[in-house]
Amino acid sequence: MNRLKDLREDKDLLQKDVAEYLNISQTNYSKYELDKINIPIDSLKKLALFYNTSIDYILNLTNIKEPYKRAKKIH
Repeated sequence: MNRLKDLREDKDLLQKDVAEYLNISQTNYSKYELDKINIPIDSLKKLALFYNTSIDYILNLTNIKEPYKRAKKIH
């Protein structure tokens, strides 16, 4: 996914840096960027929070980079 690579490079990070954050191998992270394997939902959430964007932006479903407003937690 080009967006993942762009977001990573905008922060001057290496694949291994993001892979460590996600607690996965650099090889698996590379496969995310190349769209060779699907990204698990929990990793998508972490990436969206890490890059301060939305999952939709990461997945090329929108061109709006800003994250959505967070929902209030219901107890």
